[in-house]
Amino acid sequence: MLRRFFVTLVVLFGYLALCPAQPAGHPRFLLLAGEEQQIKDNIANDKVWAKVHEAIMSESDKMLALPELKREVTKAGRMLSVSIETVRRMLYLGYAWRMTGEDKYFQKARKDLLTVSAFEDWHPIHFLDVSEMTFAVAAGYDCFFSLLSEQERSIIKDAILKKGLEPSLNSSYNWWLKDNANWNQNCNNGMAYGALAIYEDETELAKTIIDRSLQSIQLPMKGYAPDGASVEGRHYWATEYNILFLDAIEKNFGTDYGLASIPGFLESVYYAEQMICPSHFCFNYSDCEAGERRVNPAMFWYAARLNDPSLLWNEKYDLENLPVFTGAYSWTPVLMFWGRGIKLEKVTPPKKRFWIGRGITPVAVMRTSWTDSNAIFVGYKGGKASTSHSHIDAGSFIMEADGVRWATDPGSQGYGSAEVNLSSRGAFWDMSQNSERWTMFRLNNRSHNTLTVDNKLHNVKGFADIRSFSDKVDFMNVTSDISDVFSGQLASAVRGVAIVGEQYVVVRDEIKTLDKETTIRWSLFTEATATLSEKDNAINFSKDGKTMRLEVVQPAKVNLKTWSTVPENSYEDRNDGTMLVGFEVQLPANTEASFVVKLIPQSAKKTKATVPDLSRWPKNN
Repeated sequence: MLRRFFVTLVVLFGYLALCPAQPAGHPRFLLLAGEEQQIKDNIANDKVWAKVHEAIMSESDKMLALPELKREVTKAGRMLSVSIETVRRMLYLGYAWRMTGEDKYFQKARKDLLTVSAFEDWHPIHFLDVSEMTFAVAAGYDCFFSLLSEQERSIIKDAILKKGLEPSLNSSYNWWLKDNANWNQNCNNGMAYGALAIYEDETELAKTIIDRSLQSIQLPMKGYAPDGASVEGRHYWATEYNILFLDAIEKNFGTDYGLASIPGFLESVYYAEQMICPSHFCFNYSDCEAGERRVNPAMFWYAARLNDPSLLWNEKYDLENLPVFTGAYSWTPVLMFWGRGIKLEKVTPPKKRFWIGRGITPVAVMRTSWTDSNAIFVGYKGGKASTSHSHIDAGSFIMEADGVRWATDPGSQGYGSAEVNLSSRGAFWDMSQNSERWTMFRLNNRSHNTLTVDNKLHNVKGFADIRSFSDKVDFMNVTSDISDVFSGQLASAVRGVAIVGEQYVVVRDEIKTLDKETTIRWSLFTEATATLSEKDNAINFSKDGKTMRLEVVQPAKVNLKTWSTVPENSYEDRNDGTMLVGFEVQLPANTEASFVVKLIPQSAKKTKATVPDLSRWPKNN
């Protein structure tokens, strides 16, 4: 009843009408006045924080000699790199000035702020360009407000208003308000920061923008339910934008209006944590790369919010072991803002070795250890191909053991080259069944670690759900009903993936054909060298001085095969150093069949156990 009353008030008056608090003076977001001291204390008492600080300061000094920013739009129709570079400069220069008070950092930021404010526009046709630029200019304006002259403030404020906020009111550009993916989070964040930056001068418009953002951003936030899994993958886990938004709202209005309590949002940090493998690469799927690792400031916000230092286990490793990484990453100063109260010596390993995320894109991960770089790791992906940034990869998995990734994902296809070379405009982002998108090697099921029937594409609207799972240490597993993915191709299909006895991995598929003979292809994409052993019904892999053996236990005899990983089109990304291996089996009409494959790393000792039917696998649920 109380919630219904609250919702009614929001509809009638807006969120801000429910809170009497108003934004204070500048600085009013990111790092408030006086908060520098906690950062300085961290730097003085922890050599890791000191290393990050020194790296930021070094990069900030390099920025002083960087050339003037220019409004440059790529052939693919983006100004995004310019906007992101502006974000990088404002965050680094702002941090350097706040920590030292040295005028040289202000002078460079001032020049860049006036330069981008003089651009004819911030390229609203691709609104991420506007969003990032608005955030950047708002951050600079807020940080250096006390040093800017009245005339300079007027110029910058006018740019935020006319090139940032006002275009977001235009229905030709603001489609993202109804989007349920990362564009929504990014754009709403940028607009909210712009509105907060000039709140005292454009109060009514600012209230309208912020109220709108508070309502709109709930669309992608609801996509984390029920367990926190990201629809688009770890790389597009745009939660840092969402947290930037919530952080600014809380700082200025004293509340997040209950948004952090949306089911799955706080839990999503465990998704981000669990996606990191023993190799310290990530479990990648959809338009994501395994090697796109960077220290994510959002993890520090979550760790403080949930009082769970173990959430920073991966971040601690990166901070201690990676070389100076800050130059190419815009957000590193935010790491210092949100990590200012964190004591890294208190960070301990996570306890959960099995994690499952249901929802729009179900995933499951399992590992034998958090502290052993040679641990076995398996990541399984369900879902469907018609969601944002998806590939046709339902039923696929990745696998690591002995410090090597043996089963990998092809990764993303470069957007720019595809967008300008496909025959029709927008084809690359067309997720329909007959889209030209699916002709590209990396994006369809034939290049992934899944099944293919009669060499056909999966049903892109078919959904692969998680049917059962168990975190039992000696048989961690997940089973997934992938029948819908093969609608019209198979009568039914269920896949199970397990780590057995902490020694090796099993993949079991149980299939029933329709009323026609069917060819089933079982494939695995790898960066290892693979050799077929027909007499053993096996494939032997080697990489980095380690070996792994794929044994086809059932059927007793299959047609082992390799397929080319060279894409058909010159504009597609190359796949040098990769192999695609597996087997094919022809099944009669109306036949039930099982495929049982063991992936046995060199270190495994006990590998002879019989693999039971999926119905007999241990279950938590």
